[in-house]
Amino acid sequence: MKILMVLTSHDQLGDTGRKTGFWLEELAAPYYVFKDAGAEVILASPKGGKPPLDPKSNEPGFQTVLTRRFEADADANAVLADTARLDGITHEGFDAVFYPGGHGPLWDLAEDATSIKLIEATLGAGKPVTLVCHAPGVLRHAKAADGKPLVEGKAVTGFTNTEEEAVGLTEVVPFLVENELKRNGGRFSKTGDWEPYVVADGLLITGQNPASSGPAAERLLAHLRQG
Repeated sequence: MKILMVLTSHDQLGDTGRKTGFWLEELAAPYYVFKDAGAEVILASPKGGKPPLDPKSNEPGFQTVLTRRFEADADANAVLADTARLDGITHEGFDAVFYPGGHGPLWDLAEDATSIKLIEATLGAGKPVTLVCHAPGVLRHAKAADGKPLVEGKAVTGFTNTEEEAVGLTEVVPFLVENELKRNGGRFSKTGDWEPYVVADGLLITGQNPASSGPAAERLLAHLRQG
């Protein structure tokens, strides 16, 4: 199995002067789900090179066994330091695509034509796409083969309005993930704030929050093994 993980290159949290990027747990947990299953993992980002880590995601309160494992893993850090440029990648050669979240993707990947095309082409080729936490927001401009919004009529989840409110960024983010998925016709469901929750609808798998990233990766692996 060969899995592409797509990370943000955006590091500014709106005009707050604070930093953002990808959320460490949402990279580390799926990364080891895939690696421990024997999969090859390739990392990519819009600008290539080392993508920005949301510094908050590495604070002690947000660290996990897997984030610490990643931090201590020289091979993993070497891969992270040299991600491929997204515009040089296609779905060909990969079995699946996984998007970790963090707030960064709301600014760059959500509007990135290469990312949108990658998602559409991957699903069009019959391969699964998994997105967790804020990453389901990058589906906002993606279209199905009939030209309708990709999420229209599909069961989806993502970072909820109440979770965004809890972190105090409702007025900072360019859009709210829950609202955007609903606006595009997605059948949005959720569980309690910060609890793991994964929804699968055909080839599209979405997870609600950081705690959902490992379970979403497990769901993706199960799909690939069935296939």
